[in-house]
Amino acid sequence: MKYLILIFVMTFYFTANSQNYDKVEENTAVENALRDYIEGWYKGDTLRIDRSLHDDLVKRIPMKDSSDIDIKLRMIPKSRMVELTSKGGGENPDAEYKIFVDDIEKDIATARVLSPEYLDYLHLVKTNDGWQIVNILFRVR
Repeated sequence: MKYLILIFVMTFYFTANSQNYDKVEENTAVENALRDYIEGWYKGDTLRIDRSLHDDLVKRIPMKDSSDIDIKLRMIPKSRMVELTSKGGGENPDAEYKIFVDDIEKDIATARVLSPEYLDYLHLVKTNDGWQIVNILFRVR
C-alpha cells in the first residue's frame, strides 16, 4: 500500500510539474508572437509582423459615425497591416510597451498589448506555424 501511495504521489508531482512547464513554455511562445507584432510594427519589420498575424486576421477599431451617435467598426486585414508596416509602421523602434497574457487554454489565448499610442486586445490561436494573432480590437490611447 505504501508503494502505491508513493507511486501516486510521484505521478501527481511529475504530471503537475510537467503541466506547469508546458504553461510556462506556451506563455513564452505567446509573448514572442506578441513581441513580433508590436516590435514588428514599431520597427517597420514586415517579416516579424507577418509571422505574428494569422492569414484570417481581423483588426478592428470602434469609430463613431458622422452622426456621432452610432459606433462602427473599421476593419483592417492582415494584408493592410503588413503594407502599413512596410511603409514604416509605427516609426518608433525604441517604443516601450507592456504585454499581458491573460489566459491560455490549449490552442487559444487572450492577451493585451499596451503601447505608447494604442491599447490592443488580442486573441491568438496555436497553428502549425506557432502562435498567431487572429483578432485584435484596439483603440488609440
